[in-house]
Amino acid sequence: MEIPPKSPDGSEKSPPSKELITSDTGSTLCISSRSESVWTSASRSKWDIYHKPIIVVSVGVAIFLFGTVITSLSCFLINNKKVYKMSGPAFLSLGLMLLVCGLVWIPIIRKKQKQRQKSQFLQSLKSFFFNR
Repeated sequence: MEIPPKSPDGSEKSPPSKELITSDTGSTLCISSRSESVWTSASRSKWDIYHKPIIVVSVGVAIFLFGTVITSLSCFLINNKKVYKMSGPAFLSLGLMLLVCGLVWIPIIRKKQKQRQKSQFLQSLKSFFFNR
């Protein structure tokens, strides 16, 4: 058996028990780090929604064009021809990969936005009927 610790002043009183901290979770909504709350209706601009895929597409196009220039240099320049022949296709493939990823990302965001709008509509209908 455990002996309860004595208080510093020598009395036999046990220390007060720590009460559990309760929180009012009835009004909060569990939000994951990747999704937004359905209760927030702040409209976002197109740039706020699509800025990441636009940046990825832009960087992909820039790297792809750089790879095209490097590859074409292997045809015109005699010195360092092996370096141009090796690095040119690498930049071409990297740029093409980023370009395709960005272009595929845009329809995914559009589909997600439509699902979010449907969800907000259904939540408003649910709150309209059940809060009466």
